[in-house]
Amino acid sequence: MENNRFPSLKLDNYKPLRDIVFEAIKEAILKGRLKPGERLMEVQLAEEMGVSRTPVREAIRKLELEGLVVMVPRKGAYVSGLTMKDAAEVFEIRSSLEGLAAALAAERITDDEIKMLDKILSEITKASEKGDAETVIKKDVEFHQILFNASRNERLAQIVNNLKEQIDRFRIQSFSNPLRVKNVVSEHKAIIDAIKQGDSESAEKLAKAHIYEVEYNVMEMLRKRMSFEEELS
Repeated sequence: MENNRFPSLKLDNYKPLRDIVFEAIKEAILKGRLKPGERLMEVQLAEEMGVSRTPVREAIRKLELEGLVVMVPRKGAYVSGLTMKDAAEVFEIRSSLEGLAAALAAERITDDEIKMLDKILSEITKASEKGDAETVIKKDVEFHQILFNASRNERLAQIVNNLKEQIDRFRIQSFSNPLRVKNVVSEHKAIIDAIKQGDSESAEKLAKAHIYEVEYNVMEMLRKRMSFEEELS
């Protein structure tokens, strides 16, 4: 069933139906097609996706475990909100982890990984010039993943992976600002240059500054949203 909120849904996929439904709802939340605070109605979602209520119910329970959905007693399931406290905690952790990864990468990165970073930066630049935020987001994920891989610290990468869903939600919020899309190119380039020079200290500082800029942008958007909601109430 073709629809706007679940455009990638393919029921003829080889995966189990419950996994397809889970991934479709999760993607809709991460990409903002299902908004924070929106109620998740099993019947409605099942009709939109052309499935029974059972896989939808299973998906909602799994999403609750991942923190993307909250269950309100006697009211039902809702997409979890993006609060300023949530953002502050996530970015506080992410700043330290990204800084450490960049510092270690400056010491341990391979020539092939540097080439991949340069290639991704070129792709981000082209996408930003076209206003293609979706590609910028995809390539930004790849950029940071290479940095964590280049740190040669598997536990560091695992810790970040545990925060992946929350990081992705805030990343998408940040890149909804066109100006942010342009700034990320220069910030990434500065990090790459420091890594190429083997300058761990600068790489760490630049990576932390990059995450701070993301945090500032997200916080501003959350403040505006809260102000707008207060005006409506």
